[in-house]
Amino acid sequence: MATIVQTSEEDAALTVVRFASELAWADAGSEAAEAQVNRLCVEAQECIVMGRWLDLASLMLTSADLIFSKVSEKDLECVFTVICNLVTKSGSQKELLEMAELISSKIGQQPNDKPALRLKILFNLYNLLEDPYCRFHVYMKALDLALKGKVPEHILPSLKKMESFLREWNIGIVEQRQLFLAIANVLKESKSAANDYFKFLTKYLVTFSGEDAHTLSEAKEEAAHAIVEFVRAPNMFKCDLLDMPAVGQLENDAKYSLVYQLLKIFLAQRLDAYLEFQAANSSLLKSYGLVHEDCIAKMRLLSLVDLGSNESARIPYSLIKDTLRINDDEVELWVVKAIASKLIDCKMDQMNEVVIVSRCTERVFGQYQWETLRTKLATWRGNIANVIGTIRANKIVDDGSQAVQGLAIR
Repeated sequence: MATIVQTSEEDAALTVVRFASELAWADAGSEAAEAQVNRLCVEAQECIVMGRWLDLASLMLTSADLIFSKVSEKDLECVFTVICNLVTKSGSQKELLEMAELISSKIGQQPNDKPALRLKILFNLYNLLEDPYCRFHVYMKALDLALKGKVPEHILPSLKKMESFLREWNIGIVEQRQLFLAIANVLKESKSAANDYFKFLTKYLVTFSGEDAHTLSEAKEEAAHAIVEFVRAPNMFKCDLLDMPAVGQLENDAKYSLVYQLLKIFLAQRLDAYLEFQAANSSLLKSYGLVHEDCIAKMRLLSLVDLGSNESARIPYSLIKDTLRINDDEVELWVVKAIASKLIDCKMDQMNEVVIVSRCTERVFGQYQWETLRTKLATWRGNIANVIGTIRANKIVDDGSQAVQGLAIR
């Protein structure tokens, strides 16, 4: 198969039309094939002369599926580079959006056939576009392709630029909602992207703040998924889910109220509450794929954090043992695990069998935590002001003493 060599843009477009039509009519006999190929080339030439770039793109894409199945990836990339380049000729935003929709939809068909290459072509199209909304549209097509083609790893690098993309696209709340959910669905299929999955699922839920009950109901399933993901994640110990209306609606929901109760246990209660919940709802936990032993391990760490936050700065080994339901010789092991997870800063007084806590991670950061922080900052500011005042007073005394000494010398 001969590789297409681009000369001018018009020649390249005609070459692609001839190349694709020859493939499409290869089995029709030489005379019939030649007639059809010539007809399509004449039609393409008319589109070029008249500046009908959308029609030309449609004509060039007619045999796209056949091209994907019969030519090398090198030739495929060359063909679609020529097709995608047509967007640079569009004279209006409406035509540009229609062209971007046409090309991206065609590329997104049959996502299981060469999905990585199809994504590469879509991102090439994205980079050729200058209109922000058209770029957003193509990116959404890329997300859909990555999901259906099961190639989430090809999307991951672009997520690092998402804040920049959002500023560029300047899209509304509804479109942001669609975007974050699409990203979350892609990441859900990637075992190595669990934290990013939770991050974008949370972003999706935040977009429902201020919405009415009917609109909020759209987010029930995803809100439950976010709770389960938080409970499952072994390295995630705090979140803001309880502050979100999309999650709060689950508290009295017939289907998801128990899931909401589980979230409250993991964010505000201790191991004994979880064990009581598990005894009554073991089948529910299994239905969400939650492993009881993993939940116990996480709740032990969270319970230890709770002891550090609510008890005095000195926690007896015996209290840790009883709260975490562990043996005497396991107390220090779990304290070390909490330190390694950066949940607490502390020292272990082995002689007196107490843990001296200097810092604890907050499991939630709500109004109470803000008030506590404000009080601490006010205290620190007062202490610093006192220190500065003392330094200034001492400096005045020192300066006065030096001045007196100077007069005495004279």
